Amino acid sequence: MRINQYVAQSTGLSRRAADGLIGKSQVSVNGVVAERGYQVQPGDQVSLNGQAVNPPDQLQTLLLNKPVGYVCSRDGQGSPTIYQLIPRQFLHLKPIGRLDKDSSGLILMTDDGQLANQLSHPKYAKNKVYRVKLNKPLSSNAQKQISHGVKLIDGPSQLQLKPLDSQGLTWQVTMHEGRNRQIRRTFVAVGVTVATLQRIQLADFNLEQLGNKTYLLV
Repeated sequence: MRINQYVAQSTGLSRRAADGLIGKSQVSVNGVVAERGYQVQPGDQVSLNGQAVNPPDQLQTLLLNKPVGYVCSRDGQGSPTIYQLIPRQFLHLKPIGRLDKDSSGLILMTDDGQLANQLSHPKYAKNKVYRVKLNKPLSSNAQKQISHGVKLIDGPSQLQLKPLDSQGLTWQVTMHEGRNRQIRRTFVAVGVTVATLQRIQLADFNLEQLGNKTYLLV
């Protein structure tokens, strides 16, 4: 395991933050200042600012049904955060694939770096499925545009659409990417506003697994 991943799993920090600590010589292995890219071996003693750190004995993954109004970060900057919805023993877990404050639905939180990478890295192309309600019906022309790809400022956006009502207001949206507010921006590009957005599935995990619960350890 790379040293940044080891520190991240041990502390709940991001790998980027762990790299920052390593770069500042705050991480040592067996009493020697660690270098970026070091592969932690069995028996190695890793310390952060002189204090031993160890990953949890058992990796944990939590499914969470995020309500509207909550942000997916530790610092809500005045807004409630998803960390207020879960017990203290899970506060070290990190979200995979964030939802913006105005969206709801399935969030995965884990300390399993391998799982997080498999679910979030574009090369694995894991399905993300959403239920979206629009402010007005989506025309057939707009539907074709979205299905073939809409140009956004950060690149093309192509979504798979499935109607969930006969009025053209509610749609199931499937995508493989996860750019910031991508679904909302894609619909705006064809002249429609997303009224509500709920994630219902991420890879093999789905919202139905939670039932009426806010969170579930899987």
